[in-house]
Amino acid sequence: MSTDQSLSTQPAPPDGGGPGDGITQPRLGPVGWLRFLWRQLTSMRTALFLLLLLAVGAVPGSTFPQRSIDAARTTQWITDHPTAGPLLDRLGFFEVYASPWFAAIYLLLFVSLIGCVVPRTRIHWHQQRSRPPRAPRRLERLPAHREEVLDATPDEALERMRTALRARRYRVHAHDATSLSAEKGYLKETGNLVFHLALIGVLVGVAWGHLLGWKGDVILPVGQTFANTLSRYDTFSPGPWVDPTDLDPFTIRLDSMDVSFETGDKGKGQFGMPRDFRAATTFTGPDGRAERREIAVNHPLETGGGTVFLLGNGYAPHITVRDASGTVIYADATPFLAQDNNYTSVGAVKVPGAQPDQLGFAGFFLPTGVIDSQRGPHSVFPDTLDPQLALTAFSGELFPGGAPQSVYTLDTAKMTPLPGKDGTGQLRILLRPGETFQLPGGRGSITFDGVERFAGLSIRTDPGKTLTLVSALLALAGLVLSLVVRRRRVFVRVGPHEGTGRTVVSVGGLAKDDDEGMDDEVAAVLSGPEGTR
Repeated sequence: MSTDQSLSTQPAPPDGGGPGDGITQPRLGPVGWLRFLWRQLTSMRTALFLLLLLAVGAVPGSTFPQRSIDAARTTQWITDHPTAGPLLDRLGFFEVYASPWFAAIYLLLFVSLIGCVVPRTRIHWHQQRSRPPRAPRRLERLPAHREEVLDATPDEALERMRTALRARRYRVHAHDATSLSAEKGYLKETGNLVFHLALIGVLVGVAWGHLLGWKGDVILPVGQTFANTLSRYDTFSPGPWVDPTDLDPFTIRLDSMDVSFETGDKGKGQFGMPRDFRAATTFTGPDGRAERREIAVNHPLETGGGTVFLLGNGYAPHITVRDASGTVIYADATPFLAQDNNYTSVGAVKVPGAQPDQLGFAGFFLPTGVIDSQRGPHSVFPDTLDPQLALTAFSGELFPGGAPQSVYTLDTAKMTPLPGKDGTGQLRILLRPGETFQLPGGRGSITFDGVERFAGLSIRTDPGKTLTLVSALLALAGLVLSLVVRRRRVFVRVGPHEGTGRTVVSVGGLAKDDDEGMDDEVAAVLSGPEGTR
């Protein structure tokens, strides 16, 4: 039978089909799909994408108010945006770092980095213990190549080249008697692995600090004592694994708050600028021993159970409110929040014990007060040269619906402004230290007793900060190594030079990546101190 006849006896493919239609493609089973997904997850491309996604996911945390930091502001934002607010709240935009989707990105990045680093570390370990590859037969085909003739025997020339390579920190191996193979630059991959391992350390440190760390803020007027208990904090943000009732027992008494301002020539532009902030405190630790401690900007107080930072300062006018019978129903140093460099401060006084309706006062504290028709009440210098208190009064319900409020603002949604003396307009109160104002309608009086300073303290504990700092420094060092170190291979072959009794030395170089300095490296090896000289 001829070849043509044998081919004609093969069964014809189905109508419209091609010669490959009968091929059965291999199918991935459950294990195959798991391997495929694992390889995709642990690829460097996926790790970089997840790192970018984590950065993008953190943007809402700095764009929208966070409930754990300022619950009152978050509630107000949702109220002001009735359409977008509830939707964003359900998506976790007001508690980004505790949301399930952010945690999912975080964990996927963590797994991806581990799955990427572990096999690369194993490969790198074997590469460092392996021998350089054999020298190619034709070194002139390599990207960098040079050739010299030496007055030496082949063995002497080979020994010279071995010494020259080792002097340049190459790892050298001879596969035969006429060639050398050398390589260096494994620190590049070491730096790359250190960088990725350090990223894992950063993720672990941040997670550790988030789970077991906490922070709290408190406004502490001069002369008052803060005890490290949950009820004494103005705001408190514990980690998921923190027991707020098990804080280390210590107290901090604010003895004085020293603030200095520039009082020089106004024309120099420095007038009124702050010069120094220092809080003198008495710290009593868990052992009951009291000692004087000072807190300054960038010089926090280490308590052993948290680090105390001085974040701000301001004024706390001491205000007393009495009812119609003269009974004191409010007496406290009330912090006012500075709004400008001259400490024009806003604040609120809330008197829930007033009868028949609760009373609230809102307005300004002016360290050096001026009131004009254009700017209204404002301060012209940050120190208390002429302190004044400008307030308006309201009566009604102070805390409608029990919603959280800022201590510096007054919710007047269910309150009515008190009328002026003639029964029209709104009551406006201007007080200097020692002055008392009688409220209309037999509601009692309000007295401006004097001014005290307050310190804004932030107490934080982050058990993962040391690991995070060390990992960040290692990541920087690893990145520098991976960028600076070059991965290079150099091959040497020697042979007799015909008719002269001399030796031909051929050197070729090969770099893993683009390396413009490879030609100079080959020249340096060939003409080094132990090369051709």
